[in-house]
Amino acid sequence: MNCIGLFLAVSMHLGLEGDYNQVHPHARCTVDNNIAGVFYNSEDKISAYIGKQFELDEYWNIELGLVTGYQSKDILPMVRYKSGRFFLSPAYEKHNGNKNYGVTIGWEVGK
Repeated sequence: MNCIGLFLAVSMHLGLEGDYNQVHPHARCTVDNNIAGVFYNSEDKISAYIGKQFELDEYWNIELGLVTGYQSKDILPMVRYKSGRFFLSPAYEKHNGNKNYGVTIGWEVGK
């Protein structure tokens, strides 16, 4: 059984002040509703994650898990809403002494 998927995402970071990477190559293994993968994150680092995906309705799914590779903490919660190729994630940053909350929106292609 082959569980590997390869993807490429582009993103925008709204409500944040920092200068973030917008291109994210991504490899994922999906078995049943369990997900694990690695991607090139918004801070120009490699992130690894594990989690589960849940169907909310016929259009939207949610992915919940834990992710590594970000400056603010070693391990962070991961939340990503998906509809088709479109995704939406809450975002947080510490920038120039400020704590900012925003959203990352993006488009992902692959199989």
